[in-house]
Amino acid sequence: MTEPDRLALEVAARIRDAVIPRLGTAHARERVARAPGGDATLAIDEVAERVLEDVLAAEGDIGFYSEDRGLVTYGRPRALLVVDPIDGTRPAAAGLESACVSVAVVPPSEDARLGDVSFGVVHELKSGQRFWASRGGGPRAEGASGEPVELRRSANTDLTALFWTAGLRGRPLLPTSVVLEELVDGSSMGGGYFDLGSAAFNMTRIVTGQLDAYVDVGRRIVDECPETEPAFLAVGEGSVCTNFPYDVAAATLIVQEAGGLVTHADGRSLDGHPVVGSSRAHGLAVLAAAGAELHGALLAAVNRGMHRLRDRLGQVTGA
Repeated sequence: MTEPDRLALEVAARIRDAVIPRLGTAHARERVARAPGGDATLAIDEVAERVLEDVLAAEGDIGFYSEDRGLVTYGRPRALLVVDPIDGTRPAAAGLESACVSVAVVPPSEDARLGDVSFGVVHELKSGQRFWASRGGGPRAEGASGEPVELRRSANTDLTALFWTAGLRGRPLLPTSVVLEELVDGSSMGGGYFDLGSAAFNMTRIVTGQLDAYVDVGRRIVDECPETEPAFLAVGEGSVCTNFPYDVAAATLIVQEAGGLVTHADGRSLDGHPVVGSSRAHGLAVLAAAGAELHGALLAAVNRGMHRLRDRLGQVTGA
């Protein structure tokens, strides 16, 4: 494990220690600012961001990109940490389990890509459980007391028995529901759909075997059906606010190292996607699955959903 990798683990642990007393409190829900990507910054986010700054400023010769602070460098960075100090702000504010610190290590360049992520850690706030992986070194997980956590992937390939998750924050409900209709309805009795509020938490459930997949279609919808952008802007209070690299960079490496498959929601590789930033160009939609066969079935279902949405939009506009 390299020194930046150890620093990533330390940062995640220090943030967790600071925010635990604030989980589920009324103050945690107070809205205090707006992140560069457009999401609301709650009071609990600001606590986590301050800890991140303090730890890394004392460390020196390091840089980070975070949801609220953007790009910050100290000295001559030997690496950049791509950080979501709280992925799952709303679950954290509500005191729920599905909130994490997510930290990924990349080379010290603003041109770094998701394929350059060399190490990632996802540290759960409430439970203390954490997952980490180095590229080519496999994944590991442990509980709050250091006890090993078993990692396993579901072998399910049946969409009617699918246990899966997606997210609606920043995504307008009607177009999203059209795309996901087949998957939600198809798994309604034999499986289960969940919205857990954190991409990192969602994706690490794939390596525990609790869930089969994470299906995020928001950015694909607005890119392929630009007539939906006004709805996205309305939900996002003027921003197209879906996932950004800091949400998924660490978890993507963990799932990949565990043998799962993670791509853009249209099946393209994520490796070339820019990882340092939260501009419109950095937004992305993700399709993560426990295995390649399931991923293919999910992609086919999402493609059908996109065709269904285009047909609906055509009917509405009279095209």
